[in-house]
Amino acid sequence: MNASNANMINALVLVVLGMWGVNETGLEKSPTPVIPVVVGIILFVCTNFIRNHHKVVSHVAVVLTLLIIIGLARPFMKAIEGGDNMAMLRTGVMMLTSIIAFILFIKSFRDARLAKGNTNTN
Repeated sequence: MNASNANMINALVLVVLGMWGVNETGLEKSPTPVIPVVVGIILFVCTNFIRNHHKVVSHVAVVLTLLIIIGLARPFMKAIEGGDNMAMLRTGVMMLTSIIAFILFIKSFRDARLAKGNTNTN
């Protein structure tokens, strides 16, 4: 699996499970359940640019992925405290796919850096 595929899967999971969360919680109290959906849409749009090794878009995507991991931590803890198993599942899966995508982004950046270093020494 590469970073662009992980990003696309993560984006789809954020949109689908985010919409499930919006449907479950509603928007009466706060519009924050929409955040994973919006981030997922943005990440999905970035996928083709990431496939084409666009550095700036890749870095924007990795920052958004890190922010969504951090942003999902509080709802995840709240779901644990409240004993809401479905919310734990939703936020846990979104966090897991985001962490995997983040790790693969870092790996791809590292591999690109190593490849660039190898071409400079030849």
